[in-house]
Amino acid sequence: MLVKERMTPHPITIHPDTSVTDALNFMRQNKVRRLPVLDKHGQLVGIVSEKDLLYASPSPATSLSVYEIGYLLSKLTVKEIMTRNVITVCADCPIEDAARTMVDNRVGGLPVTDNGTLVGIITETDLFKVFLEMLGAREQGVRISLSVPNKPGILARLAGQVAGLGGDIVALGTFYGEDRVHSRITMKVQGAAKDTLAGALEQADVHVLDIRE
Repeated sequence: MLVKERMTPHPITIHPDTSVTDALNFMRQNKVRRLPVLDKHGQLVGIVSEKDLLYASPSPATSLSVYEIGYLLSKLTVKEIMTRNVITVCADCPIEDAARTMVDNRVGGLPVTDNGTLVGIITETDLFKVFLEMLGAREQGVRISLSVPNKPGILARLAGQVAGLGGDIVALGTFYGEDRVHSRITMKVQGAAKDTLAGALEQADVHVLDIRE
């Protein structure tokens, strides 16, 4: 799966000279939490998040009047608080590269570029949706978590056991196990009974950690 398959294309953008007040209102109207900032030539020059805008606002404990606060925020512009060194990802990158970049840099979203042109944005919400899809969170069936040895052929063996019962694996994810010689697999199976599945999979040299419908 590539970034361009799960990003939001043609993202809402903002101009560097937009006031903080207008930027906040714009975010709330469009129900977004971050905005790429484009200059008059359409070039990406920054990114601003709702958190950036809120941190720039005076504390509720301030002695300033509401009129003074409004005046100050109307004078403060996005270019004064935006992040200028924008971390981006290309549209043709694997989606796990985007996820790793977000985690490593502690950011919740990345502008997506294609040959230097902004074409989309991908956020942590998009990645959560991929996670739901990968584990079949919206699919009916039997959910099984297994501890499996890290050796060739184990997935084929599991698939064979499920197929032998007339079942269909509709989702599957692999994760780190309790040690270096084991992995954890979580899968969603349709068309096979829970009790029958547990017994059949135990015969495939794996340990059933959890099974539920």
